Amino acid sequence: MLVGIALLALAAAVALMAEPSPKSAMKAATAPAAVVVSTVPARVRDVPVLLSGIGAVEAFQTVQIRSRVDGTLNKVNFAEGQFVKKGDVLAIIDPRLYRAALDSAKAKLAQDKAQLASDEKDLSRSVQLSTQRFASQQTVDQLTAKVGIGRALVQADEAAIRTAETNLSYTTIAAPFDGRIGISAVHVGNIVRASDQSFIAELTQVDPISLVFTLPEARLPLIREAQKAGPVSVVALDHDAKKPVATGKLTVIDNKVDQTTGTIRLKAKFDNKNDALWPGQYAPVLVEADIRRNAVTVPSAAVQRGPNGLYVWVATPQGRAEMAAVEIGPSHEDETVIAKGVTEGDVVIVSNQYRLRPGIQIEQKTKPVAANDAAGRT
Repeated sequence: MLVGIALLALAAAVALMAEPSPKSAMKAATAPAAVVVSTVPARVRDVPVLLSGIGAVEAFQTVQIRSRVDGTLNKVNFAEGQFVKKGDVLAIIDPRLYRAALDSAKAKLAQDKAQLASDEKDLSRSVQLSTQRFASQQTVDQLTAKVGIGRALVQADEAAIRTAETNLSYTTIAAPFDGRIGISAVHVGNIVRASDQSFIAELTQVDPISLVFTLPEARLPLIREAQKAGPVSVVALDHDAKKPVATGKLTVIDNKVDQTTGTIRLKAKFDNKNDALWPGQYAPVLVEADIRRNAVTVPSAAVQRGPNGLYVWVATPQGRAEMAAVEIGPSHEDETVIAKGVTEGDVVIVSNQYRLRPGIQIEQKTKPVAANDAAGRT
């Protein structure tokens, strides 16, 4: 009996020792759970610095197809919107009057040449007779003047023929360069004149094509330094400024700054074989002005703004979160260059930052890193 009582007392003591105290139970209940976060290591790479601007696409060349002579438009050899090659015949104006004018000029030349030949023979005979005193000097002088007039008439006739040939050639209108025809304003059967304000159609060269855009004048020194280093790449984006549609080269920096806007105009040239760019189209652009070599980058989502400036949350080797003040450089899409505050290999937190406080325990889940390199935009 005494042994049973002793065993019961011992079991009660063990149970009492195993039961947690109220303080320890409260402490366990209030201890914060580890915050689950996504992390990415900072890495080093070469980052191109891109300057963003806004521009408009312009045809590389534009010409209004006009008549340079008066006449009836006999034929149009193009369809609106058609792509034509240099030298293609676009339109024909009634050539009959101009062909007749050319024939008349040629006949006049033949007549004056025949008269000149006769006058030259008369002069030759008069010179021989004058040496024998059978012809007066006055006669020789008169025939000499007549020959001179005849030669001048021949030269005038030859000039008239060239003029007539030129006018006749104007009745056939050919494309001066490869390009696309716009909407036609004059149709077959209409009378066209050289003095008309309207034109038959407009031809634009779209391959290559130009893009004129503006940048703040403060970027001018950076652009000029980039030009000294070699060709400057320009990327045209879609209307939403998200997707590149064409890549070209900077060709011209305007010779003055627009003082009303504080901007400088620039022009870039693009190959446009796939018609990605269209004249008159609005186009955001990115200009590759520099390359940051060996720059430390982190996802842009890691950069936070606080009362004391910019900072990132860094995961310590002990699994805790700590704040690190940073200075940033250019950023583009999901990457930001860190100029100061983070070094290569530091693990930064890119999610659930609102739940963090210095020293809190975290549970890390590594976030996949994008395969493409980041590019900087300023």
